[in-house]
Amino acid sequence: MSAPIDNTAIRNYNLFGETAEVPDVVHCETIHERSQLYGWELRPHRHARLHQVLMLQSGGGSARIEDRTLPLTPPVLLNMPRGFVHGFRFQQGTEGWVITLSADLMDEALHDREGLRQPLSSPRAVQLPPELATLARRILTEYHNRDFARAQILRSQAGALLGLVARAIHADQAPPDPHAETPLLRRFEALVEQHYRQRLPVADYAARLAVSPTHLNRVIRRATGRPASALIAERSLREARRLLIYTTLSAAQIGYELGYSDPAHFSRVFTRGTGLPPRAFRQRIEDGTDAAPGPEV
Repeated sequence: MSAPIDNTAIRNYNLFGETAEVPDVVHCETIHERSQLYGWELRPHRHARLHQVLMLQSGGGSARIEDRTLPLTPPVLLNMPRGFVHGFRFQQGTEGWVITLSADLMDEALHDREGLRQPLSSPRAVQLPPELATLARRILTEYHNRDFARAQILRSQAGALLGLVARAIHADQAPPDPHAETPLLRRFEALVEQHYRQRLPVADYAARLAVSPTHLNRVIRRATGRPASALIAERSLREARRLLIYTTLSAAQIGYELGYSDPAHFSRVFTRGTGLPPRAFRQRIEDGTDAAPGPEV
């Protein structure tokens, strides 16, 4: 008898349905190769330290990203950064590729002042450029190759992949704010990711970053148009939405999980941030209606 599915937590995977670390420079496989093992449907999950690029050439399907369902109509490129909850449902026989890059490789390949981090930081679906499909075939070939210099070639191809994905996304949206690449913003976002369950005030984050709260707020507002406190609240709210959608935890339990000692206070904060109380938000999701705008796609 198989073990019961735990619906009180969001699954964290390193690869589709797997828990082992990426054992190679990159991981590359076809959508057909992986998806047919799971009946062409991959349950919602997230990757803590992996960035994935999906390319569909034929077939199709849909992606569930946070609380929004996105149709995937080939030829399409889907950028999936680490940390976002996502799942897939593909049409049987769908063809394409999934390329997985580690956070360490991303950090090595991307330079702060070149502007690539911003377009790659959010889930985004755009038309698949032909040159990316060509590169995906080359990466898959090299991935299965065992010749001399394989690792170096894969690292170089991964860098080209990130550049072409960022270019495709950039061409499809407004130019990014050049101030958004500040190292302080990146360090602040990393700290928020570590401590969002503790509801720390801005002053605590500033102290950990060795800057004054005024300076931190000035830099964050210049880069994002919002104060530091808004980014802290947004991260907590995003987790609350995820837990309401993908787990069976009660609203009170989710509030405690996110550092609220008073469930009523958590409910007020959630309602103010989403326009719906937690229970109504969950009910709308269960009824099949997206309750709030989700990530940009």
